[in-house]
Formats: sequence, C-alpha cells, structure tokens
Amino acid sequence: MADEKMTPAEKAEAAAVRRRWITLGELLAVAAVVISALTFWNSYSERRSSEEARVSEARSGAARARTLILRATASQDGEVLTLSAASDQAIQSQTVTFPSALEIDAVETTNPRIEADWFDGALRKARKDAGQRDEDAGDERLPIAVTTHYLADGGEMLTDVALYDVGYGVKERFLRGGEVRLRGLSYIGRAHADAAQARLDSLWKTRQPTISAGEKK
Repeated sequence: MADEKMTPAEKAEAAAVRRRWITLGELLAVAAVVISALTFWNSYSERRSSEEARVSEARSGAARARTLILRATASQDGEVLTLSAASDQAIQSQTVTFPSALEIDAVETTNPRIEADWFDGALRKARKDAGQRDEDAGDERLPIAVTTHYLADGGEMLTDVALYDVGYGVKERFLRGGEVRLRGLSYIGRAHADAAQARLDSLWKTRQPTISAGEKK
C-alpha cells in the first residue's frame, strides 16, 4: 500500500495535511452556520421592523381618526361661521360656551355653526365697558369652548372639548352702530370638560384691557 512505502517524515507530512483540511472544513462549516444565523436574524429584524412600522402607522391612523379639529367657513357677510370636521368624522351635536363675563348662556345645536347674533350685543357691551370703541376693532379674537359629540371611523361615538378663538371685526352700519362680523376660527387646544370654563375665563381676562372708572366715558 502507498502508506507503507512512505517514510516516517512523509507520513507525518501527510497527516499534517489531512489535519489542515479537517480544520479548514470545520471553519467552512462554522462560517456557513454563522452566515445562516446572520441571514435568519436579518430576515427576522426586517420582518419585525416592518411589523412595528405597520402597527405604528395603524395607531397613528387611528389617532388621527379620533382627533377632531374644526374648520370654519364664513357666510352671510360674516354673520355665520359654518363648522365642519377637518377629517371624516360626522358631527352629531355641539355646545358652544362663552366667557362668563359676557353673561350669556351656552348654545346647543345639531347644526354645527357659530352665529354672530349669539353674542353680538354682549361682546360689544363688554368691549365698551373696557373702553374699546367699535371703530378700533380689526382682527379681534373671542375665546370660546366647543364641546362636540361626533362619530369616528367605525361608528364609535366620541366627545371632544376644545378651546378656539373666533376671529371677528366690528362693522359699522349706517344708523345702526357697529355689528360683529365673523372671520374665522383658530384652534387653541384641548381642555378637560371640568376645566374648560375656567380656562376660557382666564383667557378672556388676560386679553381684555382694563380701565379705571374715571377713564370710562
């Protein structure tokens, strides 16, 4: 046999070569296992990232569907602001609340809108008591609280309480004095139902100028 004809040195060299091949084979096997594991982990990570992105997008979409932001369109020469939801929510009813200083009741409606007549007289009286003249009125703001009952996606009934600024001006009418004319609606922020009136009154008080009794005319 070939091995019997080899010298001891040749046999030792042949054994060393076989050991090297075994070691190389083992390394290749280990490398294959490592590559397979890395491929599996990469695939798992991609699936996990994709699933997390899908869940995050779904949650974000659900949050958007539940978040109500009102928008307004002025009509009838500023006598009315017609309200609608910025998304696809269906408004069922609303309660519009005013600063306590105006001494007017909240208005409940199933036709989403704000009418100047609801607060015209009270607002102009408050402005006059504060020393403001009708002709001074430019881009003015009246804070209000709006409680909205609406249907979100899937038919879930939700309630939203938020503060908004009603943009208005006072338009002079011949022989009739000034009349409040509505211009738009600006979102202030959400409010807890129990705290909405207090926040509303604080905003009104902060914005209204005060004059002493001696300065009133």
